[in-house]
Amino acid sequence: MSKITVLGGGGAVGSVAVKTLAVSGIFSEIVAGDIAVEKVQKVAQEIGSDKLSAVRVEASDSVSLRKAIEGSQVVLNCIGPFYKFGVPILKTVIEAGINYVDVCDDFDATERQLKMSDEAEKKGVSALIGMGSSPGVANVLVRFCADVLLEEIESVDIYHAHGGEKVEGPAVVKHRLHSMMIDIPVFLGGKYTTVKLFAESGKALEEEADFPDVGRYWVYAYPHPETITLPAYLKVKDRVTNLGTVLPPAYAELIKGVVRIGLTSEKPIAVGSQAISPLEFAVSFLIAQRDKLLRAAGITEPMGCLKIVVKGIKGGRRQTYIFSMSSRGGGMAEGTGIPAALGAILMVTGKIKRKGVFPPEAGINPMDMLALAQQKIEIAGQRGLPIAIQHVDEAGNVEHLDITRLKGG
Repeated sequence: MSKITVLGGGGAVGSVAVKTLAVSGIFSEIVAGDIAVEKVQKVAQEIGSDKLSAVRVEASDSVSLRKAIEGSQVVLNCIGPFYKFGVPILKTVIEAGINYVDVCDDFDATERQLKMSDEAEKKGVSALIGMGSSPGVANVLVRFCADVLLEEIESVDIYHAHGGEKVEGPAVVKHRLHSMMIDIPVFLGGKYTTVKLFAESGKALEEEADFPDVGRYWVYAYPHPETITLPAYLKVKDRVTNLGTVLPPAYAELIKGVVRIGLTSEKPIAVGSQAISPLEFAVSFLIAQRDKLLRAAGITEPMGCLKIVVKGIKGGRRQTYIFSMSSRGGGMAEGTGIPAALGAILMVTGKIKRKGVFPPEAGINPMDMLALAQQKIEIAGQRGLPIAIQHVDEAGNVEHLDITRLKGG
């Protein structure tokens, strides 16, 4: 039995992770830290577990962080945006010599975190980064293809669409704005390159994608870490892309509009007698408009889908495997929080042995994650990870497979 500290435990993702960890029975003590301690206290009341305690944590205060994580066997970090908090929090945890898991989905933060690997290894620390849905489960499923299903991977295309969560926090909105402003890394023609969302290079990647149980939507390039880590840790011959959208489409377009007009500066401007940050105004405006746009689109519950299309060769023949994780009633929070909790459980139970800083495909045995995911861990009506898999052969024949029976070899 072990102690875990969940940073951001009162947020949408962190609270799901806390609930998952509580029902797992793995940890004797769960500390949930958040700047809004009243949110953590509410989660504690919902769970009704004497194993869970709430503590106030300030993400930018290393003293506050060190105090919260003291005595833990693993720290699960759900505090975003990661382009701001990912590196300093990881640095504090490494200095404390504690194993670490996070849900970092910013590629630039991922690059900086990976550069801390030597420091973590010297401390004997295992730091698993990007253990959510995408990145996270997506990476592990691609490794599953590399280990079990294919002899050679030619391409990986990751698609995601989600929306309708009861609450969308400022960190999530800032992540989306940040993602639209920066150069987006992709792996095309066997080489790393970048595209810009609003330029022709980015538009060339846009496509309409089918999401089982969710719908058909246009998706656009996302700067998620899979495009830089998968080719680095697995052999991928030609392409890795990550395309997605937030639902409803009108909300996604509104966010794009904010970026297009440049309403993203953090430098305050004078508005009457007040000094207001354009970015903070834009975030508040987007959150205020979101409910109206959800109602107009008829979205009344969380919904989402992650789809991974892996193409490659086995036995001299071209094969395609399509993995889908869809849900209604569960969205981004469940899709990210549950895998994050599974990563922490794998860490504390000794299934992750690698030291240093690494992405999921480099440190997780897919069979370990899949076995754990099929256990009766039920949060918000979702049991385990609802992974559907299709196999398409060279002739175009489609076969539905049970992933739990694909032991491979």
